[in-house]
Amino acid sequence: MLIAVMKERHPREKRVPLIPATAARLVKLGAEVVIESGLGMSCRFDDDEYKEAGATIGSSQEDMLKTADIILRLRKPPKDEVILMKKGCIHVSYLDPFNEGDLVETLRDAHISAISLEMIPRTTVAQKMDVLSSQANLGGYAAVTLAADQLDRTFPMMTTPAGTIKPARVFIIGVGVAGLQAIATAKRLGAIVEAFDTRPVVEEQVRSLGAKFVKVDLGETGQTKDGYAKALTPEQMALQQEGMANACARADVVITTAQLFGRPAPRIIDHTILAQMRPGAVIIDMAVETGGNVEGSEMDTIVEIEGVKILGIANLPGRVATTASQMYSANLGNFVEHFWDKESKLLAVHHENEIMQGALITHNGEIVSKVYKNIMKK
Repeated sequence: MLIAVMKERHPREKRVPLIPATAARLVKLGAEVVIESGLGMSCRFDDDEYKEAGATIGSSQEDMLKTADIILRLRKPPKDEVILMKKGCIHVSYLDPFNEGDLVETLRDAHISAISLEMIPRTTVAQKMDVLSSQANLGGYAAVTLAADQLDRTFPMMTTPAGTIKPARVFIIGVGVAGLQAIATAKRLGAIVEAFDTRPVVEEQVRSLGAKFVKVDLGETGQTKDGYAKALTPEQMALQQEGMANACARADVVITTAQLFGRPAPRIIDHTILAQMRPGAVIIDMAVETGGNVEGSEMDTIVEIEGVKILGIANLPGRVATTASQMYSANLGNFVEHFWDKESKLLAVHHENEIMQGALITHNGEIVSKVYKNIMKK
């Protein structure tokens, strides 16, 4: 079975989907791995390292698309590449299916078995292939280091001959994987950290990291079976904003991580809250790619409103591209290994498997994902 891996085409993407160590794992399974020349250069993996791992260098991208049985990549494929893929090809990547209906239809019509990695269910078995968690973890880390770079004061308390410098105050909104790593990183840098989430169940995790959990009585809230926060009612959103305003007002740094799976990010910081914040404060809007949590935030831009810097920097994991590539590649390798049939040396697309049921979007000329079809009907 021929596995092809090509360079990412996004102009600001430094991450690579496959590193040499994972390529060696796939070759050991019995797969023929072909990469595009220069695949790993953005993370300083040269072609010779892939060759040493047992991979070969493809003659051209077009030839790789036409001959591959499996294509592994990071970002969703351009439509003009999909039509070059051979019928029955298995394509594995992020797909953003709920916002890419036309792409899903193109994959269906081309008879591509399209696997959307962000749709992998959050189960114990699937944890080793959970690309969302691995990349969100690094995003949380990168958000804090970016904030520390932009803030015009130090994070830790310092005792100096000129007197004692108070520690910075950091407020994290949303305590998922990204939020927890942001808390841990800000604490390591010496900041006083507070955090808020609509799910009271995460309070213990926040406290275990040495941060204070900000309580806001929203009435009944909770999380989905996959651990995502449930959408709030308009009344609950108003209560949340009121409760968070005080925490934002005393913070030097605010990091927002709130996202809703398959839907636009909730707007949780508006101009009223910005006006109460300290001049010179910094906000990192980690949800900018799905609409943004902060009023006025713009993609890949630093905006200043009421003296507050708002950074809506996309692809935060890409700021630590080598580590992010190592983690993504490992997740990808784990996925392939999990579904690899050792006897036939084929990737088994089993509809009855829970993980595959969640991740497989199109197969045999049909849209097969029940979750996708149900959400797109609404």
